[in-house]
Amino acid sequence: MTLDQTLTADIELRVATLADAAAFAEAQVRNREHLAPWEPVRSERWFTTAGQEDRLKAQLVRFQNREVVPWFLFQGDRVVGAVTLTDIVPGPFRSASLGYWIDKDLLGKGLATTAVQAVAEVADRELRLHRIEASTLVGNEASQRVLRKCGFSQIGTAPDYLHIAGVWQTCHLYQRILNTRAPGEPA
Repeated sequence: MTLDQTLTADIELRVATLADAAAFAEAQVRNREHLAPWEPVRSERWFTTAGQEDRLKAQLVRFQNREVVPWFLFQGDRVVGAVTLTDIVPGPFRSASLGYWIDKDLLGKGLATTAVQAVAEVADRELRLHRIEASTLVGNEASQRVLRKCGFSQIGTAPDYLHIAGVWQTCHLYQRILNTRAPGEPA
């Protein structure tokens, strides 16, 4: 199964490993203010290598169980973003939830769109999913543009859906149907 992808001449999308904890913690510190409006309130431990080691250990167990795929975007050895498929459900549902972010210094270059499109293709071809879903805060128009460019359609709005930046926030819900194959049918 091929999960890693080359996105641009200098950006790689790679499945996270425990060895990436320090680089991810550094990216979280560097992007702390940039991500704060779009993320849950984080403990100080979140911004440490030890905190990320704990988180990655748990995530990698879920990865081995095929429940999640955690990717980091690398520019050399530097983490410059992340894309995650969570709550992967096999069988007749064949669905997963998508989350992503891009480093503040690389915004506006199409990197989020490229990464989301690559993950959608992997979800279809390698993970054999039928659909992926995503949510955005109502005011996150940049993320909504990324999803629309990648073939997602808005399917609803959910009041008080996620606890982000310390309050319950309303989100727009999106999905992308990847294929109409029956479960078990070849890609």
